[in-house]
Amino acid sequence: MNVHVINSARSGSRAPWRARLLAMLALPFVLAVPCQAADASLQHWVDGPQRSERNRLRDPARKPLETLEFFGLKDDQTVVEVWPSVGAWWFEILAPYLRDRGRYIAALHEGDHNPAAARAEHEVIKERIAVQPGLYGKVVLAGSPGLTDRVAPATVDLLLTFMNLHNWITDGNAEAVIREFHTVLKPGGVLGVVDHRARTDLPADEQLKAGYLREDAVIALIEKAGFRLDARSGIADNPRDTKDHPAGVWSLPPTLRLKDVDRARYLAIGESDKFTLRFVKLAPR
Repeated sequence: MNVHVINSARSGSRAPWRARLLAMLALPFVLAVPCQAADASLQHWVDGPQRSERNRLRDPARKPLETLEFFGLKDDQTVVEVWPSVGAWWFEILAPYLRDRGRYIAALHEGDHNPAAARAEHEVIKERIAVQPGLYGKVVLAGSPGLTDRVAPATVDLLLTFMNLHNWITDGNAEAVIREFHTVLKPGGVLGVVDHRARTDLPADEQLKAGYLREDAVIALIEKAGFRLDARSGIADNPRDTKDHPAGVWSLPPTLRLKDVDRARYLAIGESDKFTLRFVKLAPR
């Protein structure tokens, strides 16, 4: 839409009063034009019956619609989600949304990190595909580490990972994993990262054991691999999270590792304070 600005300096007091009145009346209507509407198809699947009630309860903290729109998700993209959660939280939105026009690749949990969690994730995802092929039958399965074994270089528009980076940093293979992300993404492709934000006044190593990451260190790590930070969002900020809990981030919901100990307090805090970062793959020099 083209917006024409009235040059008040030229019209001045000589402009007829009716013209000035019409200009004043027109201004509110220009200012009231709404922003571009949200993706109706994405909203449909965020609200859809395919989602479990347990997952839906976390929407106020995770804000799926706002988060996915921030990362630039479109229904005709090739999208990789790395290590879908055991609850298939983003999987059950992304897979049906991309089913008809795009391509959804679930890069399942591979490697030595927490084999029990890996088995649980694999079972949940594969069961979803088997039980509901109409929704999930077009899902492509890959693995990470090892993403490049199944996904061709420079074929992915958007790669997403939610609360996984701290695991790779702990395991010492984060740089290798991020290099694989860089390989499969197209030049200009987007890497979206969400993880638990550490405090800046406590030692980074101590907080890593508790599941929290320094945001500045994450940005430096990913930019070193050939990405540029494009934007950051406060979508998942939670200032109530003091980040000094006895069982680390897992003291908070949804894990509530301490069970009934201070349960009401941790429920009142809510999910962890998280950073939401959007990176762009730089073209090769």
